[in-house]
Amino acid sequence: MMTAQHQVQDLLDFIDASPSPWHAVASIEGRLQAHQFQRIQESDAWSLASGGRYYVIRDDSSIAAFVIGKEALVETGFKILGAHTDSPGLRVKPQPLLESDKMLRLAVEVYGGPILATFTDRDLSLAGRIAYLDSDGHIASRLLRFDEPLLRLPNLAIHMNRGVNEDGLKLKKQSELPLIFSVSVNQQLTDDRFRQLLEQNTGIAADRILSWELNVYDTQKGSLWGDEQLFYADSQLDNLASCHAGLTALLDEASLNGTNTLVCAFFDHEEIGSESCKGAAGSFLPDVLERISRSIDQGSDHFQRTLANSFMVSADMAHAYHPNFPAAYEPGHKVIVNQGPVIKLNVNHRYASECISEALFMRICQQAEVPFQKYAHHGDLPCGSTIGPIASAKLGIRSVDVGSPMWAMHSLRESAGVLDHAYMIRALRGFFSS
Repeated sequence: MMTAQHQVQDLLDFIDASPSPWHAVASIEGRLQAHQFQRIQESDAWSLASGGRYYVIRDDSSIAAFVIGKEALVETGFKILGAHTDSPGLRVKPQPLLESDKMLRLAVEVYGGPILATFTDRDLSLAGRIAYLDSDGHIASRLLRFDEPLLRLPNLAIHMNRGVNEDGLKLKKQSELPLIFSVSVNQQLTDDRFRQLLEQNTGIAADRILSWELNVYDTQKGSLWGDEQLFYADSQLDNLASCHAGLTALLDEASLNGTNTLVCAFFDHEEIGSESCKGAAGSFLPDVLERISRSIDQGSDHFQRTLANSFMVSADMAHAYHPNFPAAYEPGHKVIVNQGPVIKLNVNHRYASECISEALFMRICQQAEVPFQKYAHHGDLPCGSTIGPIASAKLGIRSVDVGSPMWAMHSLRESAGVLDHAYMIRALRGFFSS
């Protein structure tokens, strides 16, 4: 059994190999294949066997992996773990390079709700995917990643921004976010320069590259920190830490060889509302679940009966109490780092938890000997949400929202507790095997 530090180092390696949601799905796919999971296509007929291990990918950045249980699905239902592959940040615009004042800057657009100030003075680069014409004239896609620092957003010196420490750093999204890339070369068109950069990375001729989806990422690797190395820091903890915990629990031998039908569904586009063909508000998960049910059991109402017996854990990171800012937290619900998974509650159903699903997860933690905490948001602040209410409403499945506590959510460099990640893995193993 891996120690908590080893589990977190494996998480950091997973995140560092996944600088975009497309890379995250590729990383997940690699781990699934190492455990004999078989990829199936949505466009093919499915023939699923008892005990079989399968996965399906939609548009490169959403993935559903599942294990077919040995018990009757209509009686046991699905055990579903849901999380998301995307993180808030900066994405490259279609016309990428801006030329002015003998400088080239990269034009970017804000994706979701990042803490923009955390992108300043860091070694940034690009990762994502491109679409291109292959040798047969068909449109294909390819993952792309620049390992070396390629971009930077230098801060304005304090001599020109005297109030920055009192007023905070504020960046105008249109004019002050473009990233420094290079000095301009008068003889070269900026669009050609960017396509040549993509060609150098991929080996695909610049004139065959049609379009791109590129994410700005921090090249600094994740690390353990603090007294006795009880904390860790990296980008994209929200929500690749939950993806890693769920995947690790699924790939446990007890889960793989159990009697339950298990599903891990990792969606793109949560940070922008999930309204897409591959988001949690789309048809991806309902399609997969219905096809599993119909492949195994042909009863006319068996799918609806299966959903009625199913349970979903929506795993998304939670807000840890920060002792420097006590006024930001609900006084009776201070979530402490390294004190266990958090059950997230909100009476306006911003989270999917209700008293029965809350109690079910409490029992899972108790049986796994895992401590747990409960979170309610400060009454004067708007509460965020997750895929939980969206997927639960779409499917009619009882669901609970949980997460590991973390600091600096939506920063380019987030932090969390080593013990909490191990606790979450243990709890999700208990969920899959119960």
